[in-house]
Amino acid sequence: MTADQIAASFTRADGTFLCARWGRPVAPVIFGLADESLDIFRGAIRAGFAHARHPLTQTDPDMGANLMLFFVRDWPELVGIPDLDRLTDAPGLPDRLARADADQYRMFRFDANGGIRACLGFVRMEGRLADSHPARLAEALFMRCALTFAQDVAPSPGTAALIRAAYDPVLPVAAADPAHALRLAARMGDA
Repeated sequence: MTADQIAASFTRADGTFLCARWGRPVAPVIFGLADESLDIFRGAIRAGFAHARHPLTQTDPDMGANLMLFFVRDWPELVGIPDLDRLTDAPGLPDRLARADADQYRMFRFDANGGIRACLGFVRMEGRLADSHPARLAEALFMRCALTFAQDVAPSPGTAALIRAAYDPVLPVAAADPAHALRLAARMGDA
């Protein structure tokens, strides 16, 4: 990946750039999957963060779980999640996702230093994702939760190398300057 391609991956529609990684150990929890699928998704998260050289933990001291993935057949099922509006700070989220015909949605919370503090991911398993291979979907979801990508990313050796480079401890946990892409590109050969 070139520095320009990397910069585009973290540049939002309004032109702002943000590349942030997790600043604390990740405590994942997954809701709405059958046991056989749950193991696949847990394995992908473990393998992905191991590749990034970032620790997982059973419990985050501030939040309990800080990576929460919710799987539903359709968006109205989210209405049944207790305190969803408070959890997401996004009143009416199920209706907004249904109107947009979205397949998935993720939101991040950040620490004072800009590192990812929490990620909430919502996945609708009807429609375009209904026939997704569980392992491929699990890998893609991990990648989308590992960094603050501004667009969908597909699992590939280049994306895996980018994630590993972004977790280099000499780099800041968050950067808002597109020049950060040059630093990431320089480290991708070492990833």
